[in-house]
Amino acid sequence: MVTVTPERPADARTGPVGRVTRSAVTTPGRLSLVAVALLLVTAVTGIVAALTLQAKRDTLDDLVAHREPLAAAAQQIFRSLSDADATAASAFLSGGVEPAELRTRYEFDIAQAGSALAKASTDVGGDPLASAQVEVLSQQLPVYSGLVETARANNRQGFPAGAAYLREASALMRSKLLPAAEKLYEIDYDRLQTEQESARSVPWVVIALVVLLVAALVATQRYLTRKTNRLLNVGLVVASAAVLVSLVWGATALLLMSGHVADAERNGSQQVDVLVQARINSLKCRADETLTLVARGDGPGYEQEWQQLAATLVGDGEQNLLRQAKALASGDAATGEVQQAVDNAAAWADAHRRIRELDEGGQYEDAVKTAIGAEPNSSATAFGKLDKNLLTALNAGREEFFTKTTKAGGALTGLVPGVAVLALVAAAGITLGIRERLREYR
Repeated sequence: MVTVTPERPADARTGPVGRVTRSAVTTPGRLSLVAVALLLVTAVTGIVAALTLQAKRDTLDDLVAHREPLAAAAQQIFRSLSDADATAASAFLSGGVEPAELRTRYEFDIAQAGSALAKASTDVGGDPLASAQVEVLSQQLPVYSGLVETARANNRQGFPAGAAYLREASALMRSKLLPAAEKLYEIDYDRLQTEQESARSVPWVVIALVVLLVAALVATQRYLTRKTNRLLNVGLVVASAAVLVSLVWGATALLLMSGHVADAERNGSQQVDVLVQARINSLKCRADETLTLVARGDGPGYEQEWQQLAATLVGDGEQNLLRQAKALASGDAATGEVQQAVDNAAAWADAHRRIRELDEGGQYEDAVKTAIGAEPNSSATAFGKLDKNLLTALNAGREEFFTKTTKAGGALTGLVPGVAVLALVAAAGITLGIRERLREYR
């Protein structure tokens, strides 16, 4: 009878885990494990840092090339539509065949609104709220234009129905078109702010990894000093220096970048947003002013809205948007432009007061002349100067945004490849430093 002796299971100490365990109790084995761990942390830190920095650079590029222009396009939609509404009312007040310059301005506003809408619509994918605003604008703008044309046709023939059609067109503009345009601008501005916050955010994960790597390198050097009685390990010193250089370089670049983005936000996008709100309110006021006259005693609601909105332009409280814009302005040129806007807003308020006095005093024709005439003290002249001031200040704010954001991107120039190279230098230093110590045990 043959006795079969069962095979003993392989001793765990002879397998891969066992070999690693036995190796870890020896100094060379521990050094090898330390080297692997250091190289792993270095690789992860370098990759995460490079990806994070590249993401910030991409965000800054997107702010300049994509996000801010889209917010400007949304603002332009509102501005063009509001001006078209006010211009249509002014043309109507002229009676009969409207002046050619007003007709040209109205047509230009409608065309510009359509062009800006086409640009803004390229970025609504995936956002149902933004898509809804674009859909409203696309559908209702032709309806508005049709109502205005009907009002013009009736006005040329002296039919009183023209005023009714114009009020209907303006009601459509105020109830659907302008709210949709304003909401679209708010959506785009919120996106811009979100990207600015993302660019300025602190990369805590990268910081934690760098701190971990530095601590690991210091601990390894101390361990080698105790084991070898050598004060310094050249390879690890080189690795530590590479990590510290990348840390100082990265921290300095990120601080500079964050400062430029903050300046771009305060003196650029925030100032522009305040000026946009001021311009929106001024355009609404201008439309209210002319529509009150078109209504001929049947438009108290327009005058009430004028009084409410005018407080944001000439009021004494914190709600005065022009004062807010002046506080945010950077440079004498921008500050001076906003101050001129303040002065012209006051002149416009004076002209409006004269219009109401004339209209309520039975001098309708004189009121219309003061509203749409070209005299130096007319409402149209004062409003035109104010609108020009706001446009110039807006462009200055946008230029400040572009300048500061571009500088922010410049602060990161070369940092991504630099961090990658320094990570490779650190890895090489770790490898050479540990290898030299391992050779001593052969």
